[in-house]
Amino acid sequence: MLKDLKQQIERLRAAGATYVDARWYPYEESNALTMWNGNLKDASSSRESGVGIRVLYKGAWGFSASSDVSNPTGLFDKAFDNARISAERVTFPIRLAEKDALQATFNSPTKIDPFVVSLSDKISFLKEMDEKLNQPGVLQRVGELIFMRKQIVFVDSEGSEIEKNIVEVFPGIMVMGVDEQGVSHQRSFSPGRIADTRGWETIDRGIFLENAERIVREMKEVLVADECPKEDRSVILLPGIMFLQTHETIGHALELDRILGYELAYAGGSFVTLDDFGKLRYGSPKLTARADATLTNTPGSFGYDDDGVPAQDNLLIDKGILVGAITGRQMVEEANARAKKQIFKGSSGANRATAFYRVPIERMTNINIDPGEDGTLDDIVKSTERGIILDGTKSWSIGSNREQFHFATDIGWLVEDGKIQQVVKNSTYKGDTLKFYNSLSAVGDKSTWQVEYVNNCGKGQPNQIMQLGHGVPVCRFDNVRIGE
Repeated sequence: MLKDLKQQIERLRAAGATYVDARWYPYEESNALTMWNGNLKDASSSRESGVGIRVLYKGAWGFSASSDVSNPTGLFDKAFDNARISAERVTFPIRLAEKDALQATFNSPTKIDPFVVSLSDKISFLKEMDEKLNQPGVLQRVGELIFMRKQIVFVDSEGSEIEKNIVEVFPGIMVMGVDEQGVSHQRSFSPGRIADTRGWETIDRGIFLENAERIVREMKEVLVADECPKEDRSVILLPGIMFLQTHETIGHALELDRILGYELAYAGGSFVTLDDFGKLRYGSPKLTARADATLTNTPGSFGYDDDGVPAQDNLLIDKGILVGAITGRQMVEEANARAKKQIFKGSSGANRATAFYRVPIERMTNINIDPGEDGTLDDIVKSTERGIILDGTKSWSIGSNREQFHFATDIGWLVEDGKIQQVVKNSTYKGDTLKFYNSLSAVGDKSTWQVEYVNNCGKGQPNQIMQLGHGVPVCRFDNVRIGE
């Protein structure tokens, strides 16, 4: 198959194509199990394979894809024909940033392939978790295991040949209960990076049992708690909500295609403009954020993107100042041309597609907040006069250009005079993105920094679901409205 792909690429180059690439998926498979109140409600698996072709001709893309690889000539010709038709209507001719031709392999670090683990072992784990969660006051209890495995072979007309073998594991548990008013509340646990590998061995029973006991206890506390007050306080975000704050108001806001207006019809644009880079004070000097696809063992690290560009540690916000974006080869050239100056020196290696039948677009890698020098959670609490600690992702609402937000969390703990007080329920907070990040007054040290996984980030039309991670510390923001 690989030989056929290379021959077809050379044929189209000889016919006048500017650039050609192929992404061949020999296989991509998933396995999902869900146990609900002791019953196995889902045990599904899927497998697909195929190839996707991109052709650049006279400044326009053509794309084709098929799971039937028996006629590569027809598949490549279809992509070329689509490019020819698009070239007649192109308004901004596409150029691609320079990159090196690479011959490389990436293997995600895995000791035990979850796809060779028996179904009985997987169900045994879910049963053990269910028994631990089955306590008085727990109305609903859920355990979930999601496994993904894929092989991707990338070749292009510039001489690159890259093979990626990726395994992902996404386990989680959740409990739900109802308070006296009949309102449902929940607590959940989904571990992020807990080891240097990402196979079945990362499902640590000890960690799960410990956290199962914790989320049941906290959910019960929420059921009898007072309502979150409606007032301004300092909010201390634990990683279990800080990752989502980062995801929605830094990650999505700094995708370059969104900044250029390509996401408006589906999930909104961005308040960031091309003139903002190097100037905009995004947050306080305590805020440093990066898109780090070199971080070991997370779904936001994939070796090479779907343009064939190596994964990078790309600085986005440097001590509060906006300096970078999440980029691919096409959008950096367009951005520089529109700005009439060089903002971006090249791709940051963030162009990815969710499957062989989707085109690559700018996607988040690991969007991380650097740990700070303000100590542990206890240290931050002790220096907080009037605040609230928040955790868990209950609901979220984002402005169409990521300029504002409103989040509801699973649980809150009021802080008075440097001490943690009672639990409150229906805890929420809201703010304007720039004002919020400029109120950042404390960033926890390395001990508070955790990598949280995201397995359901949606973007694009047709929609593409992508997996990634966020490494975030405990963060405190001042004068934030809560309880509304």
